[in-house]
Amino acid sequence: MASILPLCPKCDSSYVYVDDPNLICPECGHEWDPLSTVNEDMPLQVKDANGNLLADGDYVTLIKDLKIKGTSSTVKIGTRAKINRIVEGDHDLDSKVDGIGVIMLKSQFVKKA
Repeated sequence: MASILPLCPKCDSSYVYVDDPNLICPECGHEWDPLSTVNEDMPLQVKDANGNLLADGDYVTLIKDLKIKGTSSTVKIGTRAKINRIVEGDHDLDSKVDGIGVIMLKSQFVKKA
């Protein structure tokens, strides 16, 4: 009788088995929930204040003056920053700002340049 379990999404192995509620691949060790609709391989989709999708390497402009936590410095409106990478969390842009350095920004305070 043929197996009705899906192939492993990581290594395409057919030796998948059930361990409630997850499926497990013994060849690569990957575990996943077959009922979950979230695709782990999809990159994060982050949008700026205007709804434009942002990507690594994009340049953005601040739309609001922002105080830098722990210092007396302020990053002024209109300052340009380069997105090094997009990360999960509250501050979702790991950016480099000229004259300031590397800081984390919230996407709601930037627009794509």
